[in-house]
Formats: sequence, structure tokens, C-alpha cells
Amino acid sequence: MAEEKMKILYLMKILLEDTDKDHILNASELCERMQSRYSLPCNRKTIYSDMERLRTFGINVEQVKGDRQGYYVSERAFSLPELKLLVDAVQSSKFITKTRSEELIRKLGKLTSRESARKLQRQVFIINRTKTVNESALLSVDLIHGAMSDNRQIRFRYCEWNVKKELVPRRNGVIYEISPWALTWDDENYYLVGYEESTDRIKHYRVDKMQDMEISEKGRAGQEKFQNFDLAAFSRKTFGMFGGQDTNVTLLCENRLIGVVLDRFGRDIMIMPKADGKFSAHVFVTVSPQFFGWVTGIGSGMKIAGPENVRKEYREYLSKILEGYEA
Repeated sequence: MAEEKMKILYLMKILLEDTDKDHILNASELCERMQSRYSLPCNRKTIYSDMERLRTFGINVEQVKGDRQGYYVSERAFSLPELKLLVDAVQSSKFITKTRSEELIRKLGKLTSRESARKLQRQVFIINRTKTVNESALLSVDLIHGAMSDNRQIRFRYCEWNVKKELVPRRNGVIYEISPWALTWDDENYYLVGYEESTDRIKHYRVDKMQDMEISEKGRAGQEKFQNFDLAAFSRKTFGMFGGQDTNVTLLCENRLIGVVLDRFGRDIMIMPKADGKFSAHVFVTVSPQFFGWVTGIGSGMKIAGPENVRKEYREYLSKILEGYEA
């Protein structure tokens, strides 16, 4: 009786690992693998009823008839294109270390057949990609989720790189106390968005630069600031997740740049057609060097039309850059 119970489990394991629409196993082949791998008796005559039990359980087993008869699992939790998408996300993420990326991709491979998993491995190219060195980053994400679930603040040291390529604590290792309210993905990095009670401000921190993190006994503060908080809008206005003054800015652009503007700020912004093949876009942004760098990268087809204080700040930004290139 015990062997019979184990048999159906191992049969399911063989089907999930060894079969797909291009790799079909008949009753004899299934029994051969059952006996060679798990030393369990297998009767070809009972395979059909075993398949019915697996279908009842929820495994999508298809039977193929004709010249090449047999069985295979036709549908899984993730299709191969979906797994390839997840693998691409893992291997391109700077937030996940190289070692952890390889481990996650191996785990993703277990969600499909062995042959499909080999296809996933063939598309992995993570060796030369920029990756974080902070192995505790994923643990920090888990801790942050725990703090939000328990409605607690977190404490940590925030770090930055020095010229020796060392990640060292900012502000002489001062402890930051933040109420965590959201996690967001930007430019292939994970960021915590939270409330700092001492300054009464919403702030954001790159998770892989947060060290010595622990959950505080203090309850979270700043709930009123996050009741109508739009994380997508926050990400759109914050360039490279650098802080600055939130300002309504008018951009004067050539019509060819409409796609660039809509991709960056979304379709809800006000667009006003102008003469000479141009339009104005009214956007809400965090004015910072990163915003100015984005405008500069677009080129002469985009200009900051207002307000005047932002135009002045942008001119000063450009002047400082040009000073470094004077002969």
C-alpha cells in the first residue's frame, strides 16, 4: 500500500521533469524510469488509471495516440516564454547578486521540464553584468515586508561607495529610523519609500545600500501622507530616485518627441499643440541634476519653458559643466 502511494507521486515527478509536447513517454518508458530511478514496481496496465488520478488531482496530462503514443504534461504554472521573461528580469537586475541570480535561475528551471530548463540556461548571460555585492539585500526586502505587515518602523545604516570601491556608512554611521510604506523598482534597483518622522518628509533609499537593518519597536508614522500616495506617479516624477524640489514644469518640445514625453510621464499630462511643429507639456517633476541630465540628453528638441527659477537653475547646471571643458 505504501509503495502504491509513492508510485503515483513519483509518476507525477517523472512527468513534470521529463515530459513536454516535444518529449512524450509511453507506458513502458514510464515504468522503466520508475523502476530504474526509484526501484518501485510498475505495471503498464495501470498507467491509464494512474493518469486519470493525476488529472483529477489537477495535473494537465495529455495522451498522444498514433505512431508515437504516450503521455506528457501540457500545461504548467508558467509557460516557457513566461519563465524566459522571469529569467531575463533576474539576470538583468543589478539588485540581485551574481550568485543569487544563478540560484534563482536554477529554481526557475525546476518549474518546467528538464529539456525546457536547458533552453533557459542557454540564454543566461550574467557574468559581465553589473551586480550588487550585498548578499543580504533579499533578506532586507523580506525584513521590510515584515515590518510593514507588523506596522513597525525599521532602523538601518545607509551606505555609499568611496573611491576605494568600498561600501561605507554615510554620515559617520548614523542610524536611520524610517517608517516603511512601499517598495518600488526603478532603473533595475529596489527602493524603499518611507516616512522620516524627524524631518516630516517622504524619503526613498536603495535597499542594497541599507545595512545592519532591524525592526524597531516603534509603530509606523506618516500614514496620512500615504493614504492617497500614487507610487507610479512618484516614480515618474523622480528621476533616478534622486531627491529634489517637486515642481510643475513646462517643457517645449518638437512633435517628434511626443513618444519620449508620454513614455516618461504617462498619458494623463496636459499637452498643448504649438506652432512650428512643437507642443508644450506640463509635468510634475522632482527638479534635480538627474532631471536636467535627462533634458540635456534629449537634445535641442526639448527646452524648459518655465518656471523661470528652474530655467535659471538649468542654465547654472549647464554652465558648471561647460566650465570643466574650457581650454
